[in-house]
Amino acid sequence: MVGWRREEAALRKPLEIPELVVAEAEALDTLYRTTRDVRLRTRAQIVLLAAEQRLSAPAIAAIVREHEETVRRWLKRWLAEGPEGRKDRPMPDRPTKITAAYRERLIAAVRQRPRALGQPYSLWTLQRLADYLAEQTGLRVSYETVRVALKAADIVLSRPQHTISSPDPEYVVKKRRSRPPATACPPATPSIMRTSAT
Repeated sequence: MVGWRREEAALRKPLEIPELVVAEAEALDTLYRTTRDVRLRTRAQIVLLAAEQRLSAPAIAAIVREHEETVRRWLKRWLAEGPEGRKDRPMPDRPTKITAAYRERLIAAVRQRPRALGQPYSLWTLQRLADYLAEQTGLRVSYETVRVALKAADIVLSRPQHTISSPDPEYVVKKRRSRPPATACPPATPSIMRTSAT
């Protein structure tokens, strides 16, 4: 199998990159020297090595540490598309899992207390919302999807702030009495050290 691939590679016609126009060469050289994107830098280097030094795809592959087919693919893209060929093609977005009806139910649920909807807890979390809506709609999404949907609606769930309160009208007064004053410190007493008699 490996021998067959070598024979195929030996029979393959070398790609001829035409001599670069001065502006193209300068643009590639600038890109190679200034970009922080390693992939763009490698692609610029591939084209520069092929056009300026007339290296073959296998020789370039050894220099840039990429597979020969990768080098050939980028050289073909350069030939077909020119400078635009070195950029990544946009990846299609995944279709959204949630629907407008799901979003409406999510917003309606988060604006009500969980206990009002028959849940056994007092506060919403992202995971609880995801679980509740999975039961209601039959659509299971991650809590991150719920967070993104809420953020799009300008709603952010924050950590719960626990406060203790009481229906007792004198609760605040009693609470103050139970706390010691912050500045009151007991007077310092000197410690007495006993010495043993020898």
